[in-house]
Amino acid sequence: MGRKVIGSAGEFYRLRVTRVDEGDSPDLDWRDDILWRRPLSERLAEEEVYRVEAVEYDNDDAVTVLAMFGTQEEAYRWLESAGDDLAEMTNTEFEDVYFPESSEP
Repeated sequence: MGRKVIGSAGEFYRLRVTRVDEGDSPDLDWRDDILWRRPLSERLAEEEVYRVEAVEYDNDDAVTVLAMFGTQEEAYRWLESAGDDLAEMTNTEFEDVYFPESSEP
């Protein structure tokens, strides 16, 4: 993101909420009678984080985490507000507000 591109921010980015398990417990439980089973959801709930991410339209691998929340409701509320900015701001304005580290020389 070294160069500034003029245009609507919505033409360059889309926003999404991603649930991430930040715990160190295994994602799968191994048992002798079956190959694996998913662990009980209560164990993961304490370690879940919801990230709001900006994804470049031209490159699905170019993901920037904009914010992190403890609940899905908080994440979607914030995403809605950021989505309004995405629709109204230019690309440069959006990057200056949401990617402050990229505007440094």
